[in-house]
Amino acid sequence: MRWNRKPAGLAAGAALALLAGCSTLPDTPAAQAAPAARALYFYPEGTQTPERQDRDRYECYRWAVRQTGTDPGMQALGPSAQRREAPVGANPDAVAAGAMSGAAIGMVTASPRNAGGAMVLGAIFGGLLASAVSEQQREAHAASARRADEAARQRTEDDFRRAMSACMAGRGYEVR
Repeated sequence: MRWNRKPAGLAAGAALALLAGCSTLPDTPAAQAAPAARALYFYPEGTQTPERQDRDRYECYRWAVRQTGTDPGMQALGPSAQRREAPVGANPDAVAAGAMSGAAIGMVTASPRNAGGAMVLGAIFGGLLASAVSEQQREAHAASARRADEAARQRTEDDFRRAMSACMAGRGYEVR
Protein backbone atom coordinates (compact mmCIF):
# COMPACT_ATOMS: atom_id res chain seq x y z
CA MET A 1 0.00 0.00 0.00
CA ARG A 2 1.29 3.41 -0.93
CA TRP A 3 0.80 6.41 1.37
CA ASN A 4 -0.64 9.59 -0.01
CA ARG A 5 1.89 12.45 0.34
CA LYS A 6 -0.64 15.26 0.00
CA PRO A 7 -1.23 15.72 3.78
CA ALA A 8 2.52 16.08 4.36
CA GLY A 9 2.74 18.59 1.51
CA LEU A 10 -0.17 20.55 2.96
CA ALA A 11 1.47 20.57 6.38
CA ALA A 12 4.75 21.81 4.88
CA GLY A 13 2.90 24.53 2.94
CA ALA A 14 1.06 25.63 6.08
CA ALA A 15 4.34 25.78 8.03
CA LEU A 16 5.93 27.92 5.32
CA ALA A 17 2.94 30.24 5.30
CA LEU A 18 3.19 30.65 9.07
CA LEU A 19 6.92 31.33 8.89
CA ALA A 20 6.45 33.90 6.12
CA GLY A 21 4.34 35.99 8.50
CA CYS A 22 7.22 36.18 10.97
CA SER A 23 9.44 38.49 8.95
CA THR A 24 9.64 42.16 9.87
CA LEU A 25 11.49 45.13 8.50
CA PRO A 26 14.11 46.63 10.83
CA ASP A 27 13.60 50.12 12.21
CA THR A 28 15.33 52.74 10.15
CA PRO A 29 17.65 55.23 11.88
CA ALA A 30 15.39 58.07 10.75
CA ALA A 31 12.42 56.45 12.50
CA GLN A 32 14.40 56.09 15.73
CA ALA A 33 15.79 59.63 15.84
CA ALA A 34 14.03 62.08 18.14
CA PRO A 35 12.57 65.14 16.43
CA ALA A 36 14.39 68.41 16.98
CA ALA A 37 12.96 70.76 19.60
CA ARG A 38 10.99 73.70 18.28
CA ALA A 39 12.58 77.07 18.94
CA LEU A 40 10.83 79.74 21.00
CA TYR A 41 11.08 83.34 19.84
CA PHE A 42 10.49 86.33 22.11
CA TYR A 43 9.82 89.82 20.77
CA PRO A 44 9.82 92.75 23.19
CA GLU A 45 6.53 94.65 23.25
CA GLY A 46 8.05 97.56 25.14
CA THR A 47 11.39 99.33 25.23
CA GLN A 48 13.42 96.53 26.83
CA THR A 49 17.14 97.00 26.22
CA PRO A 50 19.17 94.08 24.83
CA GLU A 51 20.73 93.63 28.29
CA ARG A 52 17.26 93.51 29.87
CA GLN A 53 16.11 90.99 27.23
CA ASP A 54 19.09 88.72 28.00
CA ARG A 55 18.41 89.00 31.75
CA ASP A 56 14.68 88.24 31.27
CA ARG A 57 15.46 85.19 29.12
CA TYR A 58 17.95 83.91 31.71
CA GLU A 59 15.61 84.45 34.67
CA CYS A 60 12.64 82.92 32.87
CA TYR A 61 14.74 79.95 31.77
CA ARG A 62 15.88 79.29 35.36
CA TRP A 63 12.28 79.72 36.60
CA ALA A 64 10.93 77.29 33.97
CA VAL A 65 13.61 74.75 34.97
CA ARG A 66 12.54 75.00 38.63
CA GLN A 67 8.84 74.74 37.73
CA THR A 68 9.15 71.74 35.42
CA GLY A 69 12.15 69.94 36.89
CA THR A 70 13.80 69.67 33.48
CA ASP A 71 16.63 71.60 31.84
CA PRO A 72 16.52 71.19 28.06
CA GLY A 73 19.96 72.75 27.74
CA MET A 74 21.47 69.86 29.70
CA GLN A 75 19.91 66.98 27.76
CA ALA A 76 22.12 64.82 25.58
CA LEU A 77 21.55 65.04 21.85
CA GLY A 78 21.78 62.42 19.12
CA PRO A 79 21.94 58.63 19.21
CA SER A 80 23.94 58.49 22.45
CA ALA A 81 20.84 59.76 24.28
CA GLN A 82 18.84 56.73 23.19
CA ARG A 83 18.31 54.04 25.76
CA ARG A 84 20.44 50.98 25.13
CA GLU A 85 18.69 47.66 25.60
CA ALA A 86 20.45 44.41 26.36
CA PRO A 87 19.54 41.68 23.89
CA VAL A 88 17.14 39.17 25.36
CA GLY A 89 16.72 35.66 24.01
CA ALA A 90 13.48 33.96 23.17
CA ASN A 91 11.16 32.75 25.91
CA PRO A 92 12.34 29.18 26.66
CA ASP A 93 8.86 28.05 27.71
CA ALA A 94 7.38 29.26 24.41
CA VAL A 95 10.14 27.52 22.44
CA ALA A 96 9.57 24.26 24.32
CA ALA A 97 5.81 24.46 23.77
CA GLY A 98 6.38 25.19 20.07
CA ALA A 99 8.76 22.24 19.77
CA MET A 100 6.27 19.89 21.44
CA SER A 101 3.43 21.12 19.22
CA GLY A 102 5.61 20.73 16.13
CA ALA A 103 6.60 17.22 17.15
CA ALA A 104 2.96 16.24 17.67
CA ILE A 105 1.95 17.68 14.29
CA GLY A 106 4.90 15.93 12.63
CA MET A 107 3.93 12.61 14.17
CA VAL A 108 0.26 12.92 13.18
CA THR A 109 0.89 14.00 9.59
CA ALA A 110 3.65 11.47 8.78
CA SER A 111 3.40 7.88 7.75
CA PRO A 112 3.99 5.33 10.54
CA ARG A 113 7.31 4.41 8.99
CA ASN A 114 8.54 8.05 9.06
CA ALA A 115 6.92 9.18 12.31
CA GLY A 116 10.22 9.49 14.22
CA GLY A 117 11.90 11.71 11.62
CA ALA A 118 8.76 13.77 11.18
CA MET A 119 8.58 14.32 14.95
CA VAL A 120 12.18 15.59 14.98
CA LEU A 121 11.59 17.91 12.03
CA GLY A 122 8.31 19.10 13.55
CA ALA A 123 10.04 19.81 16.85
CA ILE A 124 12.77 21.79 15.11
CA PHE A 125 10.37 23.84 13.03
CA GLY A 126 7.96 24.31 15.92
CA GLY A 127 10.78 25.56 18.15
CA LEU A 128 12.06 27.92 15.44
CA LEU A 129 8.58 29.30 14.83
CA ALA A 130 7.97 29.84 18.54
CA SER A 131 11.37 31.51 18.88
CA ALA A 132 10.59 33.90 16.03
CA VAL A 133 7.21 34.78 17.51
CA SER A 134 8.78 35.30 20.94
CA GLU A 135 11.40 37.62 19.40
CA GLN A 136 8.70 39.61 17.61
CA GLN A 137 6.81 40.02 20.88
CA ARG A 138 9.98 41.25 22.59
CA GLU A 139 10.62 43.73 19.78
CA ALA A 140 7.01 44.95 19.95
CA HIS A 141 7.38 45.48 23.70
CA ALA A 142 10.63 47.42 23.19
CA ALA A 143 8.99 49.59 20.52
CA SER A 144 6.10 50.28 22.87
CA ALA A 145 8.55 51.31 25.61
CA ARG A 146 10.34 53.64 23.16
CA ARG A 147 7.02 55.25 22.19
CA ALA A 148 6.14 55.74 25.88
CA ASP A 149 9.57 57.31 26.53
CA GLU A 150 9.13 59.66 23.56
CA ALA A 151 5.65 60.67 24.73
CA ALA A 152 6.99 61.43 28.23
CA ARG A 153 9.86 63.45 26.74
CA GLN A 154 7.40 65.39 24.57
CA ARG A 155 5.17 66.17 27.58
CA THR A 156 8.19 67.41 29.53
CA GLU A 157 9.30 69.59 26.61
CA ASP A 158 5.78 71.01 26.23
CA ASP A 159 5.60 71.79 29.97
CA PHE A 160 8.93 73.63 29.79
CA ARG A 161 7.83 75.60 26.71
CA ARG A 162 4.58 76.63 28.43
CA ALA A 163 6.41 77.75 31.58
CA MET A 164 9.04 79.70 29.64
CA SER A 165 6.37 81.32 27.45
CA ALA A 166 4.24 82.32 30.43
CA CYS A 167 7.20 83.91 32.20
CA MET A 168 8.30 85.89 29.14
CA ALA A 169 4.74 86.99 28.34
CA GLY A 170 4.40 88.21 31.92
CA ARG A 171 7.50 90.35 31.42
CA GLY A 172 6.14 92.06 28.32
CA TYR A 173 7.24 89.89 25.39
CA GLU A 174 5.31 88.44 22.49
CA VAL A 175 6.02 84.69 22.30
CA ARG A 176 6.05 82.74 19.04
